[in-house]
Amino acid sequence: MRISTGDRLKQIMKERNLKQVDILKLAAKHSQEGVKISKTDLSQYVNGKTEPRQDKLYILSEALNVSEAWLMGYDTDKERIPNDKRENKDDQIKTLAAHHEGDEWTEEELDELEKFKEYLRSRREK
Repeated sequence: MRISTGDRLKQIMKERNLKQVDILKLAAKHSQEGVKISKTDLSQYVNGKTEPRQDKLYILSEALNVSEAWLMGYDTDKERIPNDKRENKDDQIKTLAAHHEGDEWTEEELDELEKFKEYLRSRREK
């Protein structure tokens, strides 16, 4: 059973004695061009009102050094796969196209597939 990102954020805040402002500071260091996590965003995630988009989930997971799948609430290892160990996005697209006979995938679908692949890898490593 999957728990919410908000519950995972509360868990990590408790474990590391962090406040929302601490997470915002960490996330600011990992923000990407045009993508930031605001106080409102984080408050809504923590309180379970909304779930972060993929780009914001990535920033949070990078800032907290946890896997995206774990942060999303999946029953997987918390440990983050370093960026240099992750597959290149172009390689992912080629691999998916080869395995799905040229089906067209949206960026969102590719992101979801990548999350699922990470989840499966983490379960295999247990």
